[in-house]
Amino acid sequence: MINYDIRRRLAAELFGTMLLLMTVVGSGIMAENLSGGNDALSLLGNTIPTGCILVVLIIIFGPVSGAHFNPAVTLIFYLQNNLKVGVALAYIAVQIIGGLLGTGAAHFMFEEPLIQFSEKIRSGPSHWFSEFVAAFGLIATILGTLRWKPEAVAWTVGLFITAGYWFTASTSFANPAVTIARTITNTFSGIAPENMPAFILAQFIGAIMAAVFFKWLLVPKNN
Repeated sequence: MINYDIRRRLAAELFGTMLLLMTVVGSGIMAENLSGGNDALSLLGNTIPTGCILVVLIIIFGPVSGAHFNPAVTLIFYLQNNLKVGVALAYIAVQIIGGLLGTGAAHFMFEEPLIQFSEKIRSGPSHWFSEFVAAFGLIATILGTLRWKPEAVAWTVGLFITAGYWFTASTSFANPAVTIARTITNTFSGIAPENMPAFILAQFIGAIMAAVFFKWLLVPKNN
C-alpha cells in the first residue's frame, strides 16, 4: 500500500470534506427549489446525492488519507493508535475548513449569500439522541466493515448515511465538521448555531461508545 505524505493526506481531507458539503448544501438548495414545498421530496433530493457522493469520495480519497472527512472518525482512529495526535488535530482542522469552504461554494453556485447563519432549529432530546445513534451507527459501520470486508467501506458508509437521513429525527448529521458548516447556511440543510454544541457532543459520545463496543465485540474470547 502506498504511504502518502502529510501534505497530500491533508489535501485529500480538505478537498473531500469540501466536496461533501458542496453536495449536502447544494443538493438541499436544489431539492427545495424543485420540490414545490413538499418536504418529503426535498429530503429525498438531499439524501440520494449525499449517499452517492460519500461512495465516490471514499473510493477516490480513501487510499490517500483514509477518507475520514469527519472529526469523530478521526478521533476514533487516533484512540485506536492509528494516528499521531498532531496528525489527528491537523485532520480535524482541515475537515472544518473544508466544510466551511464547501458550504460557501454551494452558496456561490446557487447565487446565495456566501455566509448566512441558519435559523433552522434542530434541538431537543429526540434530536440529540438521534445524533448519538447516527454517530454510533456510522462508526459501527466503518469498524464492522473494516473487520469483515474492508473493500466495501465506501458502499456501507454511503448506504448507512442514506438510511440515516430517514430513520433519525435529526436527519443523521453524524459529523462535527458537517454540523459546523451547516450553521452558516440558512437553506434546507441548515442548523441554527445555538443547536450545534449539543449535536457535536452527542456525535462524539456516540462515536466513542461505538468504538468501545466494537473493541469488545470483534475480539473473540480464547477458550
